[in-house]
Amino acid sequence: MSETNTGSAFNLDGHIAYFDESVVSKTLLKKDAGNITLFAFEAGQGLSEHTAPFDAVVYVVDGEAEITIGGERQTVVSGEMLIMPANIPHALHAARRFKMLLIMIRSP
Repeated sequence: MSETNTGSAFNLDGHIAYFDESVVSKTLLKKDAGNITLFAFEAGQGLSEHTAPFDAVVYVVDGEAEITIGGERQTVVSGEMLIMPANIPHALHAARRFKMLLIMIRSP
């Protein structure tokens, strides 16, 4: 996917659409230092438990996400964010559909 044009304002919520029974992703920026990716999760979809070698910031743009970090589940709603620490198992689940911005920092 191509990156979003820089230098022009845009609305995150309107920048990606939900798609039936799917997870949609759109890379907004990809650099050696990290990535910024926008996701739309339809209800029932998610990302299975995994680890990443870098910290990641999740900002919920719309809806509600169930995010499990290190075995502890929490609900994160529109307008909230959290930091997923490096090397700790985490997973995401859409009890109802949600959109999130993921900022991956590739630095130790």
